[in-house]
Amino acid sequence: MNAVIITIGDELLIGQVVNTNQAYISQELNGVGIFVDEQITIGDDFDKIISTLKNATEKFDVIILAGGLGPTHDDITRNALCKFFNCNLKLDEQVLENIKLLLTQKNLELTDVRQNQAMIPSKSISLENKLGTAPGMLFEFQQNKFLISLPGVPYEMKYIFKNSVAPFLKSKFTGNVILHKTLKTSGISESNLSQKIGDVKNILRDFENTSLAFLPNPMGTKLRITVKNSSSEKANQILNQMEIIIRSKVEKYIYSSSEDELENVILDLMTQNNFTLSVAESCTGGLIANRLTNISNSSKYFLQGIVAYSNQSKINLLQIDKSILEEFGAVSQEVAEAMAIQSKNISGSTHSLSVTGIAGPTGATIDKPIGLVWIGYSDKNETIAYQFNFPSERIIFKEVVSQQALEILRRKILKIPF
Repeated sequence: MNAVIITIGDELLIGQVVNTNQAYISQELNGVGIFVDEQITIGDDFDKIISTLKNATEKFDVIILAGGLGPTHDDITRNALCKFFNCNLKLDEQVLENIKLLLTQKNLELTDVRQNQAMIPSKSISLENKLGTAPGMLFEFQQNKFLISLPGVPYEMKYIFKNSVAPFLKSKFTGNVILHKTLKTSGISESNLSQKIGDVKNILRDFENTSLAFLPNPMGTKLRITVKNSSSEKANQILNQMEIIIRSKVEKYIYSSSEDELENVILDLMTQNNFTLSVAESCTGGLIANRLTNISNSSKYFLQGIVAYSNQSKINLLQIDKSILEEFGAVSQEVAEAMAIQSKNISGSTHSLSVTGIAGPTGATIDKPIGLVWIGYSDKNETIAYQFNFPSERIIFKEVVSQQALEILRRKILKIPF
């Protein structure tokens, strides 16, 4: 089965409201075995709604419409649906009772405008909305092909989808399974990752209805495996086989196969090994410490973070020898290693990280360009600093550096060659 999601609202087109409804509905449709082929966003335009619906009913088995069902003048979806299906509005007594109950609970009166919400197209079936006055509406436009109209208010839309739409679609479209697994990688570019994995078509040739997508962002590349099958058992089997193949090629770069971020992984690794951590940050301005302490229970291993931004603060807070700064400069291997050592010594931690770099857009020299960073690491066995160059916008630079620092820590703990 294929589906399209059509979201309606001028506020979506002008960027005033972020369209989270599309993402939610896509995930939920995948969960019931229906693949989303297209997502369309249109404004509050009567003719545009009609023409979009006409095109959609010619191409798709399931159409999910979201938005434009409120009581104000710009909520025109309901009337557009009447026009499209050549029918009139009818009073739905059950919807009216739900509206009355909701208003009573909120100590509000039943006005004509609110009562009008109980009027739905005569060719539709109402879908209960216990959180608002606008019901969902279900149409069968051809045999076993359905259009479902939902309110655009996210929490109302989610309620109706969970309680009415998902069960209905599951009952109609059995035997369809769509599974996804995402492998999160760090410390390698998308192009290098692709090169190491090799010819994807060659990998996929033995797996029908299976795909592999590369989803890059500044923090790393996600590898999303998608499997479509009529059997849940077979789909899971293929998913696991694909993961084994990918891991055999790029295992050391994969830090998670769940929703966990790198800081979650670090928490588990540190606590499992009874390690403790301190960090000394310059160019990241405390971002590493912030990420680590965003996770509950980080106090079990994270001892302290020092933001030593200026040279003087490196001397005062970390007791870095002034001569090292004068000889090598703040952005250097020697200073990064000294910061890591002193962070560990001052805090008494088993492990430490340090970062010092040039975030830009100013501060570069001929020998030290914007994006240059040294990331230091220290434990009881070694102290080392790694050089990187991440030329990018200042905020992205800080995020990338923080990710790389945590990736170094992860690999050191797991004894994975860097």
